Amino acid sequence: MLQSCGPRKASIGAMHPSLRVGIVLAEHFTLSAFAVFVDHLRLAADEGDRSRPMRVQWSIMSARHEPISASCGVALQPTSALLSPAALDYVVVVGGILHAGPQVDEFTLRYLREAGASRTPIIGICTGSFVLCRAGLMKGRRSCVSWYHYQDFREAFPDHEVLADRLFLADGPRITCAGGAGAAALASHLIERHLGRATAYKASQVLLFDGPRQGTDAQPHPPMSESVSEPRVRRALLLMEQNLTRPIAVAAIAEELGVSVRQLERLCREHLGLGPASLYRQLRMRYANWLIENTDRSVTEIAIEAGFADCAHFSRQFKDVYGFSPSHHRVQPHQTGSADVAHARVFE
Repeated sequence: MLQSCGPRKASIGAMHPSLRVGIVLAEHFTLSAFAVFVDHLRLAADEGDRSRPMRVQWSIMSARHEPISASCGVALQPTSALLSPAALDYVVVVGGILHAGPQVDEFTLRYLREAGASRTPIIGICTGSFVLCRAGLMKGRRSCVSWYHYQDFREAFPDHEVLADRLFLADGPRITCAGGAGAAALASHLIERHLGRATAYKASQVLLFDGPRQGTDAQPHPPMSESVSEPRVRRALLLMEQNLTRPIAVAAIAEELGVSVRQLERLCREHLGLGPASLYRQLRMRYANWLIENTDRSVTEIAIEAGFADCAHFSRQFKDVYGFSPSHHRVQPHQTGSADVAHARVFE
């Protein structure tokens, strides 16, 4: 059983931390999201790597004394009961698996509602946003989730606004993030706000992140196969997405799926309105467009990454799809051609 890294009670009274965080772990919580968040706090709390909770204090809170299991099976022991929201700068909920029973019990939901009625900001990490919505804490507010859970959120909360185009989002006293890199970016944001930029950079660099990221930074490029319901077409798209840099033949995709090329052509046209070769080209263009907008790689590097033999051929193909060259798009990224909008509709 994993022991928590929270502070010992005997030392709390002697400290005057600049940042106080109470963390609630959902059943089957995401260990990586929790770990990257709390490790940023740990590294910001003290000089060097001594991990003493001097400038930052964190507690793993629970209404019960039993260990809480992560989605990977590791169990973590809480370090405190549910603390008064008035004693905290933030209450954080780390979510996890959605379809394995209730994430938190009714007592914890009541506690979160109590925190929501106070002035203490509440944070939902990973699927923690689902917990906040079920507690009634996100009415009239926007939530940020991972692209992976975007459709789950829309189905569970059709009356709530949700975004999956960024790492985290602050909407008043509610902050939600996509987990993973989002949890790291959010932790850096909180550290910079309370302890300064230098401390935030120190924590990121020790963990080998390039540096603190903004909440509005784009999430990694999501696979389009997640939005397609027909299983064979979805598998075909997944194979294409896994082979963008070195495209494979449509015949090889059909063989992998156990269908003929003609049948694959019919399925793709029936469900997406385009043949597999055209879909493959669009996926590569979409990936290249994302790289242009979100990285500093050269156009030549992006052409190779998107599976094109030379930059000139890539530039011609890109202009055919978007109406302008990749170099022009990098200078003026907010200009999008009508072809881009039309291609996006294929996957809606």
